[in-house]
Amino acid sequence: MGRSLFDKVWDLHTVRELDSGQTQLFIGLHLIHEVTSPQAFQMLREAGLKVLYPNRTFATVDHIVPTDDLARPLKDDLAEKMLEALDANCREFAIPFFGVGTANQGIVHVIGPELGLTQPGMTIACGDSHTSTHGAFGAIAFGIGTSQVRDVLATQTMALGRPKVRRVRVTGKLGGGVYAKDVTLHVIRRLGVNGGVGYAYEYAGDVIQNMSMEERLTVCNMAIEGGARVGYINPDETTFAYLKGRAHSPSGEAWDKAVAWWKSIASDADARFDDDVELAGAEIAPTVTWGINPGQALGVDEKLPRPEELPDEERATAREAFEFMDLTPGAPIAGTPIDVAFIGSCTNSRISDLREAARVVKGRSVKSGVRALVVPGSRAVKNAAEAEGLHEIFRAAGFDWREPGCSMCLAMNPDKLRGREICASSSNRNFKGRQGSPTGRTLLMSPAMVAAAAVSGKVTDVREML
Repeated sequence: MGRSLFDKVWDLHTVRELDSGQTQLFIGLHLIHEVTSPQAFQMLREAGLKVLYPNRTFATVDHIVPTDDLARPLKDDLAEKMLEALDANCREFAIPFFGVGTANQGIVHVIGPELGLTQPGMTIACGDSHTSTHGAFGAIAFGIGTSQVRDVLATQTMALGRPKVRRVRVTGKLGGGVYAKDVTLHVIRRLGVNGGVGYAYEYAGDVIQNMSMEERLTVCNMAIEGGARVGYINPDETTFAYLKGRAHSPSGEAWDKAVAWWKSIASDADARFDDDVELAGAEIAPTVTWGINPGQALGVDEKLPRPEELPDEERATAREAFEFMDLTPGAPIAGTPIDVAFIGSCTNSRISDLREAARVVKGRSVKSGVRALVVPGSRAVKNAAEAEGLHEIFRAAGFDWREPGCSMCLAMNPDKLRGREICASSSNRNFKGRQGSPTGRTLLMSPAMVAAAAVSGKVTDVREML
């Protein structure tokens, strides 16, 4: 019987099986940023240890970086100290660092792929829960905690329990105005925010195979929101075309050998999976979250659920969500007014995301009273967007065009919601307080849907504007 990509890559990186039942796994690529690494480096010093393979670790700043004023020192003293600490740690341990203002700075899950650091067949770890993003290339990628960051720095390995593998096939074709963000929200809606606990997700099917690499990154980014530690897609010609010529990609004969190996690690046609789920692409509509977790979502043309009509295990959370969001059960989600529109985050801040949003806002204006901002995922994305004139389209419409960073996704920087504002957001989490205000409310959707909401001042079916 054939084997899945997950099993092949996991076995190739296994150092040994531990008495605990966990696997000591070699980590091929370690990505770090300013938030989860300072304590890890301090632990190394206290133990008298060095970074074992500094050439396998790369650092950037993204979470705490302001997106409007990059003047140093930063206005936020704590943010400045965190930035200084990462710079000093990288210098001390000889780790490549993409600092503020450098050509390669950006959100960690954006710059890894665009620099060619992320490659098929790798094991990738980062102190950030959305590391599953990198699985789009056919890698096993997962987020880790600070103590595990220490372990990887010191040993290039970590202990991890082996998950089962579920194949999630999205078949057929998507309709117009339906994007990768809608697909990944739909998967979470159908399988649940805890449905993937104990699993790695292999995304497959015609819809996935026909996606660009940037769309695949969006799908894998939110695997963790469905409970899966890992989400991945088998490498194919789309993958290879994206990687060819990237700064850290192989070249010459090494490229040909790499592609041959990358093809060999894809899941076999007769691979066995612990579970297999099929979803129809034609059934997916532009999707919007209405509650306080990413699984509380529905098509923009649907009405909000009534708690008493939901499964027993979902009713309590639904009632909590309705009370917090101040929405009415049974009402249509379309027409819900918004105060803020945010396009950005490691989920949806790449050049293709910005192009689609600009297509919606071109010739239109942000609704009076709506605060709207676009935050590119990296310096390279910003430069590419400006070369195409996308920034001029956004500015003409009334959007604030910003510097690269995580921005309002998690509000560990000046970009935050205020009070009870409700935000149409292209980010990945709609938890209470996620965007900086304990009472602020978040509606997750695609960048194009955010753009539609910005110009109409309310949740709007983007298909009406395309």
